[in-house]
Amino acid sequence: MDDPYQNNVYQQQGTDVVGDNTYSTYGEGGQDGYGYQTDYPPQEEDAASDATEGHDEEDQMYEGEYQGIPHPDEVKAARRAAAAAAREKARAADSGIREEEELADQYEGIMEDCGHGRFQWTLFVVIGLALMADGVECYVVGFVLPSAEKDMCLSNSKKGMLGLIVYVGMMVGAFVWGGLADKIGRRQCLVTALAIHCVFAFLSSFAQGYGFFLFFRLCSGFGIGGSVPIVYTFYSEFLTMDKRGEHLSWLCMFWMMGGLYASFTAWGIIPHYGWGFSMGSEFQFHSWRVFVLVCALPAIGSLVGLMFMPESPRFLLENAKHDEAWMILKKVHDTNWRAKGEPERVFTVSQIKTPKQEDEFIEIQSSTGTAFQRWMVRTMTLVKQVMQNVMSLASADLRLTGLFMAIIWFTMAFSYYGLSVWFPDMIKYLQFEEYESKVKLFHREKVENFHFNFSLENQVHKEGEYINDKFINIEIKSVKFEDSLFENCYFEGISSTQTFFENCTIKNTVFYNTDLWEEKFIDCILENATFLHPKKGCHLNFQEENDILIYLVSFLGSLAVLPGNIISALFMDKIGRINMIGGSMLISAGCTFFLFLSFSQAAIIAWQCLFCGTSVAAWNGIEVITVELYPTSKRATAFGVLNGLCKLAAILSSSIFAAFVGITKVIPILMSFSALVCGGLLALKLPETREKLLL
Repeated sequence: MDDPYQNNVYQQQGTDVVGDNTYSTYGEGGQDGYGYQTDYPPQEEDAASDATEGHDEEDQMYEGEYQGIPHPDEVKAARRAAAAAAREKARAADSGIREEEELADQYEGIMEDCGHGRFQWTLFVVIGLALMADGVECYVVGFVLPSAEKDMCLSNSKKGMLGLIVYVGMMVGAFVWGGLADKIGRRQCLVTALAIHCVFAFLSSFAQGYGFFLFFRLCSGFGIGGSVPIVYTFYSEFLTMDKRGEHLSWLCMFWMMGGLYASFTAWGIIPHYGWGFSMGSEFQFHSWRVFVLVCALPAIGSLVGLMFMPESPRFLLENAKHDEAWMILKKVHDTNWRAKGEPERVFTVSQIKTPKQEDEFIEIQSSTGTAFQRWMVRTMTLVKQVMQNVMSLASADLRLTGLFMAIIWFTMAFSYYGLSVWFPDMIKYLQFEEYESKVKLFHREKVENFHFNFSLENQVHKEGEYINDKFINIEIKSVKFEDSLFENCYFEGISSTQTFFENCTIKNTVFYNTDLWEEKFIDCILENATFLHPKKGCHLNFQEENDILIYLVSFLGSLAVLPGNIISALFMDKIGRINMIGGSMLISAGCTFFLFLSFSQAAIIAWQCLFCGTSVAAWNGIEVITVELYPTSKRATAFGVLNGLCKLAAILSSSIFAAFVGITKVIPILMSFSALVCGGLLALKLPETREKLLL
């Protein structure tokens, strides 16, 4: 049987042994080799480096040696040797084990030699900001919608479309960027995706029309949709097996920070009307548009940081780019050990196995066809490769696991995003019910020669008569006039909200500089009514349109995730991924029954915090196990497909749960409970991956 890996051996005078693998340092390449000029001269086995010259190692004896305590490095070496021996025994017992595990085993040993330190923590912050940007994007439209609907005169149908369009963009973006990341690189795709997000987020803040704003938010969502599948894939390939579960769980905290950031900045910016500006009546830049700009800052920060970060060496090795992979691994090694105060440590790796290439690369000479034709050939080839990679997820060895993962992702997202919409909508509904209970009813009142110079709010006037009255420079909110007569009246400078005239008779009345248009007069008789200089567009009242409680609810919901994040990070490697996922989903299912007791706003906030705190551990476990179940060549693609399915579930659940607000609580609660129980039980059937190498 032919070896599917090609050894790229680099000759030098000496040979170093790492674990059970023999690596020779870079020199002149052989038949398959690549030439390197090492920065380190050949050394005798016991020779000291320049950095340690003059130091007596015996004087720096490990203090635990007197007590018979082994050195931490010896413990790590023993664990590594035991793991390697176990894998060799497994290979001997089962010749059917794929030989691609050799590369995974070798890469694990290299990453252990590189250590975990400054490089991984720097990358942690940089790509964590990209994950934070994804969390922010999920809140942006919800926070700006109360202001945007007034600023752009949105109907209910347009508001619903605006709320869902971001998830549509994120769904498509997850699929596209995940597939591309396995073909053209994790870093390159993440940089491009974040750049698209930043550009269209900036443009959306200036868009005055509904159509442009909708399109720009769609494109912004398409860009940020690639962050989740790429971030987890990218970071996992710089982690060793014993660090992977914990540190990927810590990375999940950035999504929580995105929710906190969005809630806090919305609270601090949107209610401040004076933070905006205007250029005539056609261009208005209110404070909610400033908030949209500020929400792009995490993505910009990540984009800048990625300029200084390298590509994943695991991806480069998968694509036979040995030179670049070696240089990056050396950089990781030197950065970590220099920060730990051991700059004398030498990166000894020089032999790395790489798989044979299955993709057919097409090279086109510059003289062949036009530039557009060459670009089309390359693009179609790339699309073909991505689709083939997607189809390979249905292969026999991945089909069943993939089906289980798809169901778990869908059920978790369906419950989480559905309830995330249901909680604030229920609070708004309770507020509306309380507001309506305080409505004032005026029946058959007759008002003549009166000057209304005070605001009217939450009132119903039936069969009234208003003769020779003046309504000047007042606000009318949630007022309804039914079967009433207005004769010889004068309206000037009126700003109205939810105000209607139904079955009324309007005679010899003037409306000057008001927003009372014809659609506000339902089945009315207008006799000699005059409308002069009507107000155009919709007008914001920031004190009325921005409920501080909604920001507080989102802030507390995001903050409640913190304990669950900490617990899942500390215990992910101790109790295992499947126990974490299954246990968290089943506990969250039990918490949904407390929602039957949500009779007040405070109770809803409390149950929301409880649900978010218990469900986050399942999210962390799902994201960790998704990374570990799939090989390098399919990891980002699989993550993108599953994350796209997650956004589809968010779209469906948001629409379904919102439809039952004010009607019944039973159906949303039972749907959430059933989905969580189904996903939690199915998660217990997944294979445990905490001791699995990244293939």
